[in-house]
Amino acid sequence: MVCGPPRAGKDSAERNSARGNSAGRDSTVSRAMDPDAKTRARLAQHWEASERGDADAEHAIYAAAAILDYPQSGERFRGRPRIQAQRGGHPAERHFTIRRITGSGGLWVSECVITYDGVPTNSVSIMEFTDGLVTHETQYFADPFPAAAGRAALAEPIPDPAQ
Repeated sequence: MVCGPPRAGKDSAERNSARGNSAGRDSTVSRAMDPDAKTRARLAQHWEASERGDADAEHAIYAAAAILDYPQSGERFRGRPRIQAQRGGHPAERHFTIRRITGSGGLWVSECVITYDGVPTNSVSIMEFTDGLVTHETQYFADPFPAAAGRAALAEPIPDPAQ
């Protein structure tokens, strides 16, 4: 992989010509993609695969020895095959809406709404990455609840990401 600025003495067109790249596009640009942008794109692909039910693509982001923790139930799933198996056995119809993905380096957080058989549940997924793969994920789930009337004058609705 080529990283860093172009070598002095040749502009990108000369480098492309020397490589036989007649399109005039430096082929190293896509290979030298910002690591955080690459991780964000992989996370988006993970959640898109979850939405369409593509289990293999959904779990490609996990290291072979990854760990998934559900603190609220006290469960830990060790290894990609067990993580995939426990999700594959879910009886509900599931849909995923990503509210936000944020992070950098080896730590990323996804805020999602997961709808199980039409009932929405808020979820926060904290993923730790090593060498481009998730090594540890912790997921928290919370059911929506009505806003307290006493805060109505202080609050505004959170925008719906689908709109």
